Amino acid sequence: MRLRVFILSVALLSLLSITATARDAQGDQPSAKAQERIVKEVRHELLMLPYFGVFDYIAYKVDGYNVTLMGQVVLPILKSDAENTVKRIEGVEKVDNQIEVLPTSPMDDRLRRHLFHAIYQFPALQRYELGVQKPIRIIVKNGHVALEGVVDSEADKNLVGMRANSVPGIFSVDNHLQVKKP
Repeated sequence: MRLRVFILSVALLSLLSITATARDAQGDQPSAKAQERIVKEVRHELLMLPYFGVFDYIAYKVDGYNVTLMGQVVLPILKSDAENTVKRIEGVEKVDNQIEVLPTSPMDDRLRRHLFHAIYQFPALQRYELGVQKPIRIIVKNGHVALEGVVDSEADKNLVGMRANSVPGIFSVDNHLQVKKP
């Protein structure tokens, strides 16, 4: 019986050693399939955050087992929720949370409402309002606007920029919208 336990212990240690050696041989990097899984799970978990809305923008970068979170959010709880959610994903070892919490401002809140109406209620852009997660993110900080997300065409990108610039009280608009590749 002792011999059997000893052999099982040696086999288990050998297996653990082989696993550690395989990971070291990869330079502490996950396989392409594992990295792809982490990327998909990070995206999914961030989109499922309960307070993540059209006025928040969260981007991320996956480098091996490390995830860097970037962007801007209106609510401080969203920053911490994003970090805590990503930390729980299998395979993620470290999260660098660089998300900026936007300053509280009644003027910015007013601009957000007006921008939402100017963009999403415009007839040619109303199709972007469908669905839970809006593809056009409206980030307002101290009267300056950044548009993030994805649209179907260059014409839509330009139209969103023009609609945002038409809102009174805005100091500047940076249109970072990406055009979806066909």
